[in-house]
Amino acid sequence: MNSVVEKVTQRIVERSKNHREVYLQRIEEDKGKGVFRGKLECSNLSHGLAGCNTSCRTALLEDNVPNIAIISAYNDMVSSHQPYGVYPEILKKAVAEAGGAAQFAGGVPAMCDGITQGEDGMDLSLISRDVIAMSLVIGLSHNVFEGAMLLGVCDKILPGLLLGGLQFGHLPMILIPSGPMTSGVEHNEKNRVRALFAEGKIGRKEMLETEVKAYHSPGTCTFYGTANSNQLMAEMLGMHLPGSSFVNAGTPLRDALTKAAAKQITSLTNLGDDYTPIGHVISEKSVVNAMVGLMATGGSTNETLHLVAIARAAGIRIDWSDFEEISDNVPLLVRIYPNGSGDINSFQKAGGMALLVRELLENGMVHEDVQTVAGPGFSRYLQEPVLDGDDVVWQDGPAESKAPENFASCAAPFDPMGGIKILEGNMGRAVMKISALADGEKTYVEAPAMIFHSQKELEDAFHADKLNKDLVAVVRFQGPRANGMPELHKLIMFLSIVMDRGYKAGLVTDGRLSGASGKVPFAIHCTPEAVTGGVIAKIQDGDVIVMDAENSILKVKVDDRELEKRECAKANLAGSRRGLGRQIFASLRKAQLSADKGASSIFTYVDES
Repeated sequence: MNSVVEKVTQRIVERSKNHREVYLQRIEEDKGKGVFRGKLECSNLSHGLAGCNTSCRTALLEDNVPNIAIISAYNDMVSSHQPYGVYPEILKKAVAEAGGAAQFAGGVPAMCDGITQGEDGMDLSLISRDVIAMSLVIGLSHNVFEGAMLLGVCDKILPGLLLGGLQFGHLPMILIPSGPMTSGVEHNEKNRVRALFAEGKIGRKEMLETEVKAYHSPGTCTFYGTANSNQLMAEMLGMHLPGSSFVNAGTPLRDALTKAAAKQITSLTNLGDDYTPIGHVISEKSVVNAMVGLMATGGSTNETLHLVAIARAAGIRIDWSDFEEISDNVPLLVRIYPNGSGDINSFQKAGGMALLVRELLENGMVHEDVQTVAGPGFSRYLQEPVLDGDDVVWQDGPAESKAPENFASCAAPFDPMGGIKILEGNMGRAVMKISALADGEKTYVEAPAMIFHSQKELEDAFHADKLNKDLVAVVRFQGPRANGMPELHKLIMFLSIVMDRGYKAGLVTDGRLSGASGKVPFAIHCTPEAVTGGVIAKIQDGDVIVMDAENSILKVKVDDRELEKRECAKANLAGSRRGLGRQIFASLRKAQLSADKGASSIFTYVDES
């Protein structure tokens, strides 16, 4: 085992000891014997059976038939969730064939960050993660289920499902993906056209033609952003069947994997010999495996929020320092957009998850002794799924990359270190993604600050030709408690153009950026955030800011005594706290923890003693 990975794991175990012991004890207390519906009064149970068809009702009247919940984030607006519309009937049939019964227990909301990018609705994106968790809890609150199938993929949906699911740590659960869409317009071409549009050189019609060709069918968007980082994280956690993350939507193999997942979860309940609750699958070691996988592939910075929150829900405490130490010692093995020219389908063709797990296992970077939904041992994930007639079987995955330009080995990695750095200094802490930066010069930026209190202010400055100079754009009052911590991906195009014009540019913000953040050096998730009195609220136009990834430094070159004297800037946030229903989420916004603690409101009032 790699000594640093082992050291980080042991540190997490010690840090989490008291919380994890309480969590595991609650699993033991809650797992029960027999079917949970057997505890209900006859009148209560009859309500739960009234909507069943005859065969389902007959099965659930028995006391040895597991009932599996279906929790779905289906809607037609999110391309990767559109395929879920037909899943419930497929899953019910597969569970019945495996000797169980399945009921649709509830739907959860699912919003698309692609649709709301740069729009007011984006202010609800991160908050929706907690709403999803709460919705799942309500769906399972009838206490009639022995397991659950969770249908969700995208940015906040999959993390929200796990946050909610882990409140029922005693139940077996499995995540069932829908798969990516096939590749459309090449990403560099799409960005070229976007730049032309931003500079006013082409019109909306030409821009829309390119975008529609890029995002052209059901399935996950093909760049390696948060949605596909979620899929990789889920498989590294052991929550997907081996190799199921990146099989294209709408294919026979995808359908076969969906059926196999339903049959597998039916075998993991407390009624059988292979009881595997979600709270045992998500452990200190599996969380470390997920961190390693994300760093080795240059995964989305959003996972520094999501994985922290997911781990916390399982009684596990991880810190940004754990991410950085792993990143410093795990090689970068994958280059797909925005870290390279390929996409997630290129990763799959080059060897996919089976090859990634092989490289990491053989070089001692991940733990083998973990529990997974496929059974004990992470070596199960060395296999990849193939069709055998209409069914899926697993065979040994590839031993080496089929596309070295997209997928390297630990012996000859793209970079000896992984995807992110944690910057610290007199401005607090922030996350910097370095795997997408083309050269070392971009990991060091020193330039005067330009202050913005919204994305619109920066966009207006760009169109007014005010950004044609070396600068660090400071976009503040974008944190969890300010306006819900929206994605600021729209800003990257403007700052990219500034860099293309020959100027030095960087971004510092208490907001978020997705995994598709591209070539602009940034320090994001800045903590403490501006609205809670963080130093970022004291920065003034012209203050020189240093972003130094090599030495993990984020600082403003202002004397400490001067900083102490300065008043925090104020921002009028009323416009971002109402409209499109944003006002109804005021209580969640006020309760959100800081970014380094996962930026969730769930744990603020939960008794974890």
